[in-house]
Amino acid sequence: MTELYIGLMSGTSLDGVDGVLLDLAPGSAQTLSVLAHEHRPLPTELAAELLALSTPGDNELHRAALAGNALTQAYAEVVRALLVATGVKAGQVLAIGAHGQTVRHRPGEFDGTGYTLQLGSPALLAELTGIDVVADLRSRDVAAGGQGAPLVPAFHRVVFGREREAVGVLNIGGIANLTALHADGRTSGFDCGPGNALMDHWCRENTGQAFDAGGAWAASGKVIEPLLAAMLGEAFFGLPPPKSTGRDLFHPAWLNRHLQANGRLRPPDVQATLAELTASSCALAVLQYAGTAQELLVCGGGALNHHLMTRLKALLPAMNVSPTDARGLPAMQVEASAFAWLACAFRRHECANLSAVTGAAGPRRLGALYPA
Repeated sequence: MTELYIGLMSGTSLDGVDGVLLDLAPGSAQTLSVLAHEHRPLPTELAAELLALSTPGDNELHRAALAGNALTQAYAEVVRALLVATGVKAGQVLAIGAHGQTVRHRPGEFDGTGYTLQLGSPALLAELTGIDVVADLRSRDVAAGGQGAPLVPAFHRVVFGREREAVGVLNIGGIANLTALHADGRTSGFDCGPGNALMDHWCRENTGQAFDAGGAWAASGKVIEPLLAAMLGEAFFGLPPPKSTGRDLFHPAWLNRHLQANGRLRPPDVQATLAELTASSCALAVLQYAGTAQELLVCGGGALNHHLMTRLKALLPAMNVSPTDARGLPAMQVEASAFAWLACAFRRHECANLSAVTGAAGPRRLGALYPA
């Protein structure tokens, strides 16, 4: 007997929607198998609107509602593709874990609680697919005084943990986050800083391409050391965990302030410096919080950036740095699989946050159910 779940993820990189159909053995989240993976790029207009909604603007409530509906249509398309690819019927899937699109993330701020905001319409997704939807996965942790992120370390422990061995897992999406799986069984994790978000922005602005394929453009430039040092001076990097971040901090205006302070710069050199910012901030986090690990597994779009992976290996010479593919779960399937697993945890009435990671007051059941 199988238990089937779908996980959907659209991250801060805004490159598209990833979906997986996951088979989780009954009674155990430790035994899982990815039956299918589908990716659909976001329509250009939708990606631009989601990016614009990450900063204050005119008529936000109306625009956000419609953008959420449009994103949900993209989610439903991925769900349909997964079912067609496997021959599975909607009624056989127990739930969809739908993350939504984060456009604001300000936990603990303003009134002591703060908020995290993901766009999407889980009610519409349930209507379009005929499958139960588990969504709003971050806000309960925030309500309990946590950061609401990262949520994936518990899943990383299940999939990548090794008894009496320390392992690091680095997810490089729009924002980068680190999970430290300690040899004594403890799990810690936090957001490191920018992943692909600033690199993708600079690439779009200067080449018209959505991203720097393989990091080839960055590799053609030279790191601007004063610019790198200034950016690494951002206070966030020195904060102790628990901590999380997003486009609320690492946005184009933040980059422009640093660029203006450094005079006229060659675009490929800026790209090389942004790649080094990601590699350096991630490597510093790994050395400080997962320094005993001999293995660093990398997932997310950054794992496909050859230049970035080369820099990580150079900065972490004592570690075996490789994509998660080497451990049986391809780099582009990890986060979507994590949200399928979170939907499973919700259905099983299990707490899925790690208060040691997020800073929440304690274990909490994450999500809200939208029945088909």
